[in-house]
Amino acid sequence: MQELDERKIKILNAIIRNYLDTGEPVGSRTISKYSDLSLSSATIRNEMSDLEEMGFILQPHTSAGRIPSDKGYRFYVDNLMREKDREVTEMKDFIIEHTERMERVLKQMAKVLAENTNYTAMITAPSYQRNKLKFLQLSQIDAEQLLAVIVMEGNIVKNKMISTREALDNETLLKLNILLNTSLNGLSADQINLGTIARLKEQAGIHSNIISDLLDALAEAIQEEEELEIYTSGTTNILKYPELQDSQRASELLNTFEEKQQLITLVNETLASEEETGIQVYIGDESPIQNMRDCSVVTATYRLGDGMQGTIGIIGPKRMDYENVVDNLKTLKVQLDTVFKKPEGKA
Repeated sequence: MQELDERKIKILNAIIRNYLDTGEPVGSRTISKYSDLSLSSATIRNEMSDLEEMGFILQPHTSAGRIPSDKGYRFYVDNLMREKDREVTEMKDFIIEHTERMERVLKQMAKVLAENTNYTAMITAPSYQRNKLKFLQLSQIDAEQLLAVIVMEGNIVKNKMISTREALDNETLLKLNILLNTSLNGLSADQINLGTIARLKEQAGIHSNIISDLLDALAEAIQEEEELEIYTSGTTNILKYPELQDSQRASELLNTFEEKQQLITLVNETLASEEETGIQVYIGDESPIQNMRDCSVVTATYRLGDGMQGTIGIIGPKRMDYENVVDNLKTLKVQLDTVFKKPEGKA
């Protein structure tokens, strides 16, 4: 890297990207069309001569353009992988920091909601409802295995191992990475149709089997459900109301809050049948949870952008103060949106 200044690196990258796209030697006139270079053809020719002397590019025929050498490919691949590794690391760091902060805030908000209403409160961590591919990277682990790093919308990172019959060289891996990202970025599972798959396999040639295995891994990653985190507070508040103090009813309710599996049913029901106001009210038998048929449940959906959303809920007696509950839920929705609004420049 110390051999090349920034201008030479840009020109080398432009040559390699052009050659990967076309398979044809690249001339100075082609490179001069790159808007981010703003260099004359003469300057580019001089820089290309230097790159050739350094061994990064070759001139296959007299008067022809240049093509990358093995040394040029190695420089390009090492830098590309280094940059992508850095991007993935930054994404993971941001997610960890964001998640830890989110957990603290959601627990505190559930506590405040329970105290303000004197009922039981629940809040789910936000989940991503539109799982689209943002970026993927194939890396060779050994002669028989590839690692696919799959980054989904919302910066959800999945790692999948893919078996391969032979070790792939760096140029082949690079071409596959470019082909896959160009063709698949921004697509959800149902948007990757048979036509897209056929084109990918045709362009991958003898490596079409890797495309098949990768698409299977991608579909699995997109469809995987993240474990839903549910935070509750004020679970014993329910025992303050005489109509819910029956020992069996109280035990069933407390068990529902502790196990939380049935609360997931409530969350899914809320997301599926949300009213335009964003508030759902279940009274008695309307509740999707059998153990809450003697209660009223009021839920709201909050949205944080990029398809990320979660559920807030209040569980209390049928004679709950509905006006106070609805006001608290609407206020909390606004607060969540403000607290977790994505900073400018964050992926």
